[in-house]
Amino acid sequence: MLHLPIANADVNAWALLLIGFCVGVLGGFFGIGGAFIVTPTLNILGFPMAFAIGTDIAHIFGKSIVASYKHALLRHVDFKLGLIMGVLSMSGLSLGKQAVLYLEKIGQVGPTVRTVYIILLFSVGLFMIWEYNRYCQLPEKQKQEAERSISKLARWMQRVKIGPYISFPASNVKSVSIWIIVFLGIFAGFLSGFLGVGGGFVRVPVLIYFLGLPTVMAVGTDLFSILISNSWGAYIYAISGKVEIIGALVMVVGAAVGVQIGSAATVYVKGMKIRLYFAITLLLAGTAVLLKQLLLAALAGYLMMMAAVILSGSIIVMLIRAVNRDTCQRQQKNSLNSSK
Repeated sequence: MLHLPIANADVNAWALLLIGFCVGVLGGFFGIGGAFIVTPTLNILGFPMAFAIGTDIAHIFGKSIVASYKHALLRHVDFKLGLIMGVLSMSGLSLGKQAVLYLEKIGQVGPTVRTVYIILLFSVGLFMIWEYNRYCQLPEKQKQEAERSISKLARWMQRVKIGPYISFPASNVKSVSIWIIVFLGIFAGFLSGFLGVGGGFVRVPVLIYFLGLPTVMAVGTDLFSILISNSWGAYIYAISGKVEIIGALVMVVGAAVGVQIGSAATVYVKGMKIRLYFAITLLLAGTAVLLKQLLLAALAGYLMMMAAVILSGSIIVMLIRAVNRDTCQRQQKNSLNSSK
């Protein structure tokens, strides 16, 4: 057992390392901080909710440095959009933090945060499952077009005529009202501070469905945005004494390895498949938080950990298969060329 003096909690160090690794894989693959898994899990392991939120924000900041660098090498980051969203999120994050501290003062932080988690996780997850099911019913040719097309909502957003306007060439977003960007950035920041998340499980769908970014570009851009906003989040929670730095560092060690795997997997997996796995992750996390709300903490903890382990394992298997397939194809091609 590892004693954490700031949070006054004793936790299993190997459990923290495993959480960091699994969430690192999921974060690198989905473009999320993974706090919708980590914050409730830390709470289940014995962290008071306010410490779980602050510690996870610090862990996400460290992990995002590695993840952003990896996705930048893959050209999956729109730095202009990510920087603007990250800076805007800082103001919203301060509002979220104040809400958490107030709820802690009146003794309602745990149930309230878990209720908001449940609503958001199930809403976003079910919508993405519905979208994937509709995609699967399309003919093969239309599937290829659907992968490249943007949503009707994104087209409508780009037609909003409220100036001034801004464009993001790296994401192929030609013109959008800056007020839409301001609202989305502050809203995601508020969720970061209130739920102890990087905002990714909301911001990635927002970037895809509201702004029309390709899935892999939304993944990388969100990780860079999380890096910007969570630097501030980690600071304000630390000065409030709500960050258990030893626990955060243990998770970052595992996450630094996991994000390399998850980021590499985005090169081989189609965008719609990423969305499907993302939706499954949200629904499993939402179910675990619901069980915690129903006072089934032990069952919730097992489900949360098993979900993270199984999903991260599935991503690793997909990556290994894809690399082996590409290796075989290259060997066959080289054999044919040498025989000519």
